[in-house]
Amino acid sequence: MTDSRRRLRADAQRNHDRLLVEADAAFREQGTNASLEGIARRAGVAIGTLYAHFPTRRALIGALLRQRNDTVLDRGEELLAHPSAAVALTEWVHSVIEHAAAYQGLAAMLAEGVDDQASELHQSCVQMTDIGDRLIAKAREAGALRQDATGTDIFALMNAAAWISEQMSQEQADRLVDLTMGGLLTATT
Repeated sequence: MTDSRRRLRADAQRNHDRLLVEADAAFREQGTNASLEGIARRAGVAIGTLYAHFPTRRALIGALLRQRNDTVLDRGEELLAHPSAAVALTEWVHSVIEHAAAYQGLAAMLAEGVDDQASELHQSCVQMTDIGDRLIAKAREAGALRQDATGTDIFALMNAAAWISEQMSQEQADRLVDLTMGGLLTATT
C-alpha cells in the first residue's frame, strides 16, 4: 500500500509518535522555527527518520494540527446552529485565535496556508475560512454585524490577535477581540 494511511511497522510507528510528541514540545518552547535536527535528537532518531515521516516542516506541523483542526472545525459547525449569530461569530473568532496561537509563528504559517495550495495546511485553512464566511454571512443576515464589515476584517482581526497572543499575552489578545468585535457587531445584538 503506498498511500499515507498505510500501516507502519511497530518501530516506525513508535518513531512517528515520538517525533510528534517531541515536535509538539519543541514548538511550544521555541515556536515553529525550532530546529528539526533538535526535534529528531530529542526523539532519539536521525534527521533522515524525521524527513522520512515528515518531508517538510509544514508536513510535521500539519500532522500535529490534524486533531486540533478537526476540533476547531467541529466547533465551527456547531456554532453555525447557534441561535445568536453575534455570539456564534465571536466564539468562532476566539476559537480560531486560540488554535492559531498554539505555537509561536503558527498564525503566520496558517495565514500563508490559505493561499498556498501545495501547503499541507491549505485544506484545513480553506475549511476554516469557509466556516468563518458562513458565520459572517449569518451574522450579517441577522443584522448582528455592521454591513460595512467584511470577512477580510474578521480574518485580519484573528491573525492580529493570534500574533498578539504569541508576542504579548492572551489577555491582551482577548481585549483586542472584545473591543474590535464590540465595534463590528451592531448595538441591537
